[in-house]
Amino acid sequence: MHPVTAAVTERIITRSRDSRADYLARMEAARHAGPGRAKLSCANWAHAFAAESDGDKLRMRDPTAPNIAIVSAYNDMLSAHQPLERFPSIIKRAAHEVGATAQYAGGVPAMCDGVTQGRPGMELSLFSRDVIAMATAVALTHDAFDAALMLGICDKIVPGLTMGALSFGHLPVIFVPSGPMTSGISNLEKARVRGLYAQGKVTREQLLDSEMASYHGPGTCTFYGTANSNQMMMEMTGLHLPGSAFVHPNTPLRDALVAAAPKRAVEIRDGANAYTPMSAVVDAHSLVNALAGLLATGGSTNHTLHLIAMGRAAGVQITWEDFDDLSAVTPLIARVYPNGSEDVNAFQAAGGMGFVIRQLLDAGLAHDDVMTVAGPGLRRYQTEPFLDEGRLVWREGTATSLNLDILRPVSDPFEPHGGLRLMKGPLGRAVMKTSAVKPEHLVIEAPAIVFENQDDLLAAYKRGELDRDFVAVVRFQGPRANGMPELHNLTPPLSVLLDKGFKVALVTDGRMSGASGKAPAAIHVTPEAADGGALAYVRSGDVIRVDAHTGTLEIKLDAAELRSRDPVPCPPCGAGYGRELFGWMRRAVGPADAGACALFEAA
Repeated sequence: MHPVTAAVTERIITRSRDSRADYLARMEAARHAGPGRAKLSCANWAHAFAAESDGDKLRMRDPTAPNIAIVSAYNDMLSAHQPLERFPSIIKRAAHEVGATAQYAGGVPAMCDGVTQGRPGMELSLFSRDVIAMATAVALTHDAFDAALMLGICDKIVPGLTMGALSFGHLPVIFVPSGPMTSGISNLEKARVRGLYAQGKVTREQLLDSEMASYHGPGTCTFYGTANSNQMMMEMTGLHLPGSAFVHPNTPLRDALVAAAPKRAVEIRDGANAYTPMSAVVDAHSLVNALAGLLATGGSTNHTLHLIAMGRAAGVQITWEDFDDLSAVTPLIARVYPNGSEDVNAFQAAGGMGFVIRQLLDAGLAHDDVMTVAGPGLRRYQTEPFLDEGRLVWREGTATSLNLDILRPVSDPFEPHGGLRLMKGPLGRAVMKTSAVKPEHLVIEAPAIVFENQDDLLAAYKRGELDRDFVAVVRFQGPRANGMPELHNLTPPLSVLLDKGFKVALVTDGRMSGASGKAPAAIHVTPEAADGGALAYVRSGDVIRVDAHTGTLEIKLDAAELRSRDPVPCPPCGAGYGRELFGWMRRAVGPADAGACALFEAA
């Protein structure tokens, strides 16, 4: 192992000793309680399969016949989730082939950040992760299952499903994705039209034509944002069947992978020779693997929140310092839009996750000694699935990149580090994704222009007031203030200002989209302005320095003088669009560097 990877892993294990032991004790107690249906009364159990077919009823009367839960985030609003409509029937047929049954145990909400960007609904986005975790627990709490399949792909959904399923970590759990949509227009063309629209040079109709040519069919959006970073992480943690992430939906190979999931779940249930509970798969080693994959591929900054929350659900305590230290030694070996010009389909064609995993293992930057749903060892995930006369088989993936503009070996990376930086200073702690930022933009010192929300910045841009060097401070966007919405709508105007030659940066306690990155942005600033953070004291004209080389986030003002000011009060959170229902979450949520989660007690 690389010494830094080994050291970070060991300190996570040490830091998590008590919380991990408590989690495993709970999972062991749940396992030894036996299958829930064995403890159900006859009336309870009859309720559980009253609507099933006669054949399934006969199987379910047998207390030894395995029953598999299906938890799905299907809806028609998410292109990645629309294909999930077909999956339960495929899963049930496959379960029958191995003497098992499968039941749709429950659905979880799944909102699309692409639809809600810049809208009030985005203020529910992050909290939807915790709702999904709770909904997953509700689905599984019937306690009538030997294993579970999680059907979900996009931004908050996979982290939420993971967190909820870990409460039932004595069960084997396999994630079943749908894969990316086919490629539309190039990402560069899409970004070009967005930039022109931000300048008022194309009409809304022309913008819509461009967007529809990009987002045009079933499957995940093809840029490397949070949704596709999720799929990378599920491979790195061993919760997918190998090579499942980036196979297109509604193809024979995808359907074969879906059918293979329940069959494998039966093989790894309790009582089978290969029993592999989720609690054994998700541990410090596999989470470090997920972190290494995120850094090596330039994945979404949203996972500086989600990985911490997912870890806490398994009793594993991860910090931003762990991200920062691993980023310093994990080279960037993938360039996928927005960190490059090509999409995930080109990434898959160039070698995909099999190549990335092989490179990280060979360099000692990931752990092979892990349990996965496919068996022991992460090496299994450097293979790729194929159909051989209709039969699903796995073969060794490519050992060499098939396109060096997209994938490179660790020995010749795009960057020697992982492109994620912990920022610290008088303004607080933050993270910055540097992998998509040009070197000349990594350091900026300029007067602040303070905004209380993104709409005010957009309005100032449209009035032509931002044609200058400045650091945009957009505050009261943290989890306690308004649920920490993504501020992706700021990317086009800030990018246009950069292209004009101005020195521009963003400092915010909010989030940016997993697809953002061109403008330097110190995000997730903690403590947030609504929780007594320094951003509440900043005034327009204060000089701020953002230095990604040194990891500093400072204000050129004496600390005592800054704090002598009266803090700007947090504006009231808006009502309507369901936001009034989430007040308890805004009050209960922890800070960004603890995962911005409302479900766990403060550490």
